[in-house]
Amino acid sequence: MRRGHKQGLSPFQAGLIATVIIAIVSFLVFSKDIPFTKPYELKAVFNNATTLAPNSPVRIAGVEVGKVKSVDAMTDSNGHQTNASVVTMQINSNGLPIHRDAVLKIRPRIFLEGNFFVQIEPGTPSAPTVHSGETIPIAQTKAPVQIDQVLTTLQSDPRTNLQKLLFGYGNALNGQPLPGEDADQDPAVRGLTAGQALNKSLKYSPDALRGTALLNQGLLGIEPQDVSKLVRGGRKVAAALNANEQQLQDFITNFNRTAAAFATESGNLRQTIHLLPQVLEQAQPTLVKLEQSFGPTKAFAHDLIPGVKETPATIEAAFPWIAQTRKLVAPSELGGLLNDLQPAVRDLASATDATIKFLPQADLLARCTTHNILPTGDKPIQDQFATGVANYKEFWQSMVGLAGESQNFDGNGPYTRFQTGGGANPVKTQNVVGANFGSLFGNAIRPILGTSPTQPSKTPPIRTDVACYKNQVPNLAPKVGPGP
Repeated sequence: MRRGHKQGLSPFQAGLIATVIIAIVSFLVFSKDIPFTKPYELKAVFNNATTLAPNSPVRIAGVEVGKVKSVDAMTDSNGHQTNASVVTMQINSNGLPIHRDAVLKIRPRIFLEGNFFVQIEPGTPSAPTVHSGETIPIAQTKAPVQIDQVLTTLQSDPRTNLQKLLFGYGNALNGQPLPGEDADQDPAVRGLTAGQALNKSLKYSPDALRGTALLNQGLLGIEPQDVSKLVRGGRKVAAALNANEQQLQDFITNFNRTAAAFATESGNLRQTIHLLPQVLEQAQPTLVKLEQSFGPTKAFAHDLIPGVKETPATIEAAFPWIAQTRKLVAPSELGGLLNDLQPAVRDLASATDATIKFLPQADLLARCTTHNILPTGDKPIQDQFATGVANYKEFWQSMVGLAGESQNFDGNGPYTRFQTGGGANPVKTQNVVGANFGSLFGNAIRPILGTSPTQPSKTPPIRTDVACYKNQVPNLAPKVGPGP
């Protein structure tokens, strides 16, 4: 060979390379898997998966996204086989992601295809995704109902019961009511069969159907996705009910008891329903007012947010104050002072009770002083010695006069001198009260004109059952008594 020319492949090398390339291409074509990669696997538990077989297709919205890898019987905790099956599926990338609320169903293929396939509803995008190797629980799977299962349920006894049901239903529609059986029904349908009553109800159907149509129109929603959201919500509710069968059974049992309790109070319930329209009429303006209050309430809540945010800092700042307050109320501080104040508080309580009894009496005294004593003292006495001065002033003036009469004194003390005298006019008093000698006698210089004031014939009674302030003010104009 000439220098500078490279030697080409030998026929053996070229044939070997071509064989390897053909083998790789054939493997990729027939296996549909990329070597050295682990495909995404999804497991699901079905109540009955006997209709599935390995390599059965897996579809999402009619598009094939994988195939069934295996179908295995499920065992319980003791290792015993159950009727449920675990289906392992390989899912391609065009079928991902699959979310945790996904629903899997076994569906029959079209007549020309034969067999069954697995239909996957991937779930809502907001739900978490299912990782490779995880299992969808039996509550989110559905197995097909076979015709043999339907026919099995219609054995001899069920068929007989079904015949009895149809016969009873026909008799219920076309049978005449027994005496008194429809006494509580509307008078327009008493004595009619159920079918005749239903026929008479058809004249009310237009209004009822109109209301139903409005309800159905309302169920359509106002946004393009409202119906689909309603369907998805209903599916979630149904799945939750299916996953909690025991709770659902308990709910039905309790609902039956509640309905029985309502049945025992049918009269009160009927009266309540009769009054319900009036309650709703009264509730409508209340709800309007409540709706109007939502705006201020929302604004108040919005204004309250900064205060709520500051609450942790406020509580943190209050801890030192609380510590000091605890020391302040300790037994050595306010606690001890409280113990010392307890006797005073007891005495104060006793004084308060006594004051409660004293105040009414003080009130009576104040009223007597205001309405009787003071007005009486302010009046001048109109007699032959009248000075025009209030009588309480005349009293103190007389005290001054007596003090002036007592200016003389000796070793025995002050004394008063009186000039006595007599006349040709004898004077006799009545019996002096408290004296042992009866009447008093004397001689007056001038004839007696009379007595001022007139001595009453008897002492006025003292009424302890009448308050002082309710008495009239005394009349200070004295009456002159008779002469000698």
